[in-house]
Amino acid sequence: MQAAARPTTIIDAVVPGAGIVRDVALVASFTLFVAVFAQIAIRLPFTPVPITGQTLAVLVTGGALGANRGAASLALYALIGSIGVPLFAPSAAALEGELIHFVLPWEGTGDLIWSLTSGGYIVGFIAAAYVVGRLAERGWDRGWRVIVAMLIGNVLIYVPGLLWLGYKIESFDNALVFGLYPFIAGDLIKLYVAAIALPGAWAIIGRRR
Repeated sequence: MQAAARPTTIIDAVVPGAGIVRDVALVASFTLFVAVFAQIAIRLPFTPVPITGQTLAVLVTGGALGANRGAASLALYALIGSIGVPLFAPSAAALEGELIHFVLPWEGTGDLIWSLTSGGYIVGFIAAAYVVGRLAERGWDRGWRVIVAMLIGNVLIYVPGLLWLGYKIESFDNALVFGLYPFIAGDLIKLYVAAIALPGAWAIIGRRR
């Protein structure tokens, strides 16, 4: 008797099975997951880029789905938002008068990526989900190496994000001020949460078997 294949990602362990319908449903579900977390936002008065839950959701999506499905989920997120569906994080104008926005009322943004100051980050989401997913498929989501995987994912988000922000505001020095420094502490917290979520999920599954 042939042994059952070892799940390569946490989602394959939680939702066993195969087939295009299953994969499409998972990709679409995690697109919605990222969109919801994008609506958890903290407005900073000195930058057009709010603090959101997107980074956490992107890293978890890549780690949970794996490379191809993770990247597909974020590509779908970028595509749907680019045709005008308000999936992206709320703009600074939409958050005017609010310090913290928690999902409802839905204040998302939908516009062409290249018209947004945060468009580079959205492109980086796709790359980050793919690389984190590839590392997860190699077992990096089951131990201390998950921290390295999440750090790499963050870098892949910030590089295109900061380059595009610098281009849009015509100052790469100010891009660091507006698009990096205010977010370091929050991203370290989100990275920590993502880094314990995946190994923790594997540990729970292991105890139930």
